[in-house]
Amino acid sequence: MTERGVEIPRALALGPSAFIPAKEMLKEGPDQDVLLEAFLSLGRVDHITMVMAMHPSYLSCFLRTQHALLELDGPLPRPWRHYIAVMAAARHQCSYLVQQHSAGFLEVGGEESWLGGLEFVPTKLRSLQTLNKLLAHRPWLITQQHIQELVCPGAESRWSLAELIHAVVLMAHAHSLSSFVWGCGLNPEPDHIGGYTFYPPSPSNLPRSPHSPAHEDGRQELADGGMEVEVLMKRMVELQQQQEEECSQEEMLTRFERERSESIPTAVVRGAPPDVVLRLVEDPEFIYEDFAPRGEQAPPTMRAQDYSWEDHGFSLVNRLLPDQVGQLLDEKFQVVSNLTYHRMAMHEGVDTHTLRKALWNYIHCLYGIRYDDYDYGGVNVLLERSLKVFVKTMACHPEQTTARIYHAFWRHFRHSEKVHANLIVMEARLQAALLYTLRAITHYMR
Repeated sequence: MTERGVEIPRALALGPSAFIPAKEMLKEGPDQDVLLEAFLSLGRVDHITMVMAMHPSYLSCFLRTQHALLELDGPLPRPWRHYIAVMAAARHQCSYLVQQHSAGFLEVGGEESWLGGLEFVPTKLRSLQTLNKLLAHRPWLITQQHIQELVCPGAESRWSLAELIHAVVLMAHAHSLSSFVWGCGLNPEPDHIGGYTFYPPSPSNLPRSPHSPAHEDGRQELADGGMEVEVLMKRMVELQQQQEEECSQEEMLTRFERERSESIPTAVVRGAPPDVVLRLVEDPEFIYEDFAPRGEQAPPTMRAQDYSWEDHGFSLVNRLLPDQVGQLLDEKFQVVSNLTYHRMAMHEGVDTHTLRKALWNYIHCLYGIRYDDYDYGGVNVLLERSLKVFVKTMACHPEQTTARIYHAFWRHFRHSEKVHANLIVMEARLQAALLYTLRAITHYMR
């Protein structure tokens, strides 16, 4: 077509992920039915879907939840839903989701000028910015005062409680999905900025993923001493046996505090995000800080027994949003908690429950949520340091995830098992953020 003066763009990426070879995804045998479901729901099979298809039961639940949040009847207009997701994804410099939801926003009749910056959007939408940044980076700081400022009768451009909960779930969904996008090294879609070129293929313009700086292969110089699979399996068995032994509440609390205050470095600094992202972020310097920095007074820990999803959050979402949203969120949490193939690396018939629970509870620990009946000594036993670096980066600073961090943990495991870990981080993070906000809403309603 070039002889007729029409330039044809060429996709830059060699597959959905910069971390996972495309042939690995095909080898895992994606479920055709769930890919068809994705195509019918989204009108395309995007890179998120391709990677999540390694876990079809989860993907099916994820697609139904996302469809309900964005498309089904609810308190917020459809263009607003996509715009709220755009604002949320921008907090983590997630150009992939910003572009995806910007396109969705325009497709459902959104005002194009809004994508030019926050100064062009209605005051009511802009008033979400404080809640958006707290939800993304430090949800434990959210109080009923933040809720009151948005919903009280005297508030300018007042939010109803139903509208606000819908917005909160959308923001938390986009924040946690940003973790997944960065954690799996997703490449831009062919129609995204950075996803195509008009130049012919040549060694000089091979794709360079934003996840892998030019100097960093990600497979070289892997940290020595990665925990061998057999050692990990042995520790899991020993831990299950030790759980029968009694441990004092004081000792349990000490072990929780030790995990919460452990210093895990996440020091990668990226270049400035593209303008399409930066113009949608207010106060970009506001980022995650350790819940309990050493030597500083920490906010009160949230005891899971005092406010949990099962006993409190689920019923509040169900009360204020269409039934399906609460049910779908609950199903998604259960699916990811119970997801197992009874294997680890090259071993079959393995009970991975203790490892999955340690991952979930470690993420909640990073967010200051403590389970009284869980011995946090198990976190240190089962999660090697390179895995902790990956999990903390992905849960708290996802935009700093690199190929090196991804390849350094679980070096003998399948890529599908690493994607499984990503799903646990994403859902645990989502639930933690929702719990703090829903608790603040509950306090406001009293």
